[in-house]
Amino acid sequence: MTATAPASDDTDNQGLYGGMVLGIAAVAALAVANSPLGPQYEALLRTTGEVRIGSIGLSKTVDHWINDGLMAIFFLLVGLEIKREAIEGALASAKQAALPVIAAFGGFVTPAAIFAAVNWGDAHALRGWAIPAATDIAFALGVCAMLGRRVPASLKTFLLALAIIDDLMAIIVIAIFYTANLSVTALALGGLGVAALAVLNLLDVRRASFYLIAGLFTWVCVLKSGVHATLAGVAVGLAMPMTRHDGHSLLEDTEHALKPWVIFAIVPIFAFANAGVSLHGLTLSKLAAPIPLGIIAGLFVGKQIGVFVASILAIRLGLAAMPEGTTTTKLYAMAILTGIGFTMSLFIGTLAFDDEAVLKQVRLGVLAASLLSGIVAALLFAALGRSNGVPASR
Repeated sequence: MTATAPASDDTDNQGLYGGMVLGIAAVAALAVANSPLGPQYEALLRTTGEVRIGSIGLSKTVDHWINDGLMAIFFLLVGLEIKREAIEGALASAKQAALPVIAAFGGFVTPAAIFAAVNWGDAHALRGWAIPAATDIAFALGVCAMLGRRVPASLKTFLLALAIIDDLMAIIVIAIFYTANLSVTALALGGLGVAALAVLNLLDVRRASFYLIAGLFTWVCVLKSGVHATLAGVAVGLAMPMTRHDGHSLLEDTEHALKPWVIFAIVPIFAFANAGVSLHGLTLSKLAAPIPLGIIAGLFVGKQIGVFVASILAIRLGLAAMPEGTTTTKLYAMAILTGIGFTMSLFIGTLAFDDEAVLKQVRLGVLAASLLSGIVAALLFAALGRSNGVPASR
């Protein structure tokens, strides 16, 4: 997909159905957590599962297997998307990449600054500064798909590129700020795994099994090193070659094969494991506590200000062009939509905090801000569509 190409029906359909499945998983988690099955739900996530070969083994709770294991596959897909877009997609040239890169930077820094301002003076709470910084592409594209032609194709491409840059910045933040108790030996072995992936790429090896073996070795080493294991997934994605043979490349074939599994299985499983929060005794005062308030203000207010102001400045200064076929108001509506931060926000929350009471505050803040951003953006797009006489259907 290029910066000027319209979004495909397949992308819209995946966005719509993926967003629906993700929403169902989140609602199901909330329903179960607030039902008589709540204690069993918590107990299931705390159940320990073990993989052992001789004296070497990994023992993790179910929620850690999901967050450290399944999400590595999610990050593998992110790595594939980043590389493809950088080679021949919306990030392939400086002119194409300028607007989403600048907008993503503004939309990453501003929410983080707002969260930090709200929680200033509390060193523990400040560990969550990056929670409101990333956009959830599945939910955001799902909203776009539901709105149909009310959202210009160029804005969907802009959103996709912005979310990919968001994910890249989140990866860098995770690697730098959410790493502790480093094991030099494990990290060195992980480096060997990354080197092996690089060699496979240089040799243009086109069998996915070789990358899988090297990637699995790298994942185990990184997991043991103290660096978050999902980064191994990114390394595998970036290592896969995009050189085409008979019209196919290993990178694109792997991306197409993985995407349905990630959209319809892995991300919903993550949502079900992480979105369940008891609403018993929920009051406005709890939402106004510093951590959830910082997340809500960061995602709903900070995202739209950061993305929109950075975009307008880039356009006015001649650094980038307004997306084709859109208006300033529609660009602002899209900026509001980027405040849907569900998956990556919850994920960073699990890295920032290990106290269940604090994690409940994180979930409340992320859910409230994402819902608010999605509803307000959809209403604005719908109103703009009516004023322009654009039908909702495609």
